[in-house]
Amino acid sequence: MTATTVLTARALLLDMDGTLVNSDAVVERIWRRWADRHGLNGDEVMKVVHGRQGYASMAVLLPDRPMEQNHADNARMLAEETADLEGVVAIPGAFEFLASLHGLPHALVTSADVALSTARMRAAGLGLPDVRVTAESVGASKPDPEGFLKGAAELGVDPADCVVFEDSGAGIEAGRSAGMRVVGVGPRAHYHRPDVVVPDLVGVRVTSVGGGELRVTFGAGGV
Repeated sequence: MTATTVLTARALLLDMDGTLVNSDAVVERIWRRWADRHGLNGDEVMKVVHGRQGYASMAVLLPDRPMEQNHADNARMLAEETADLEGVVAIPGAFEFLASLHGLPHALVTSADVALSTARMRAAGLGLPDVRVTAESVGASKPDPEGFLKGAAELGVDPADCVVFEDSGAGIEAGRSAGMRVVGVGPRAHYHRPDVVVPDLVGVRVTSVGGGELRVTFGAGGV
């Protein structure tokens, strides 16, 4: 546990699923069906898939399968997920948190592609940040830091001056590998020791304090 309740930064990089949007119901449906098709234990599959692009999860779960099959399977999975929006809702506090970022440097960095990220953010009633790094933008999935490093570059901010908001082990590892501080959101994050952990985004606010510096403040939930 840490007493940190304030972080300073010059830009924020935001994951989507589990951080801004609760899509767990869809992810469970889609991936447990996939597990059944491949004779895998659904509970073990769910331990792997959060935060990664689908093909990268498949490579972990089916290590002997050719990668081209994983990419083809991933394309089908993305189409299924984009069409299934039942149960997709905003993480508590996400709307207010994004509102506090209006006009401040921030980017969405997600393992979803453009179609899926657009569909889920709209289903949750959230606006899309102007700068977005999606699956099409990178050559490597989280936990590789490429996405976060690209987000920082597009915002023109040094990685060390960025704060990442993430929920998954793969995402937290990616943020750390990029040399960034990480705020963990939700129950999955706690086990991966981010710099700060919050149960949701209620009470998390960002303000500009001049000179390009942002101040991130946490309510009572930050530990």
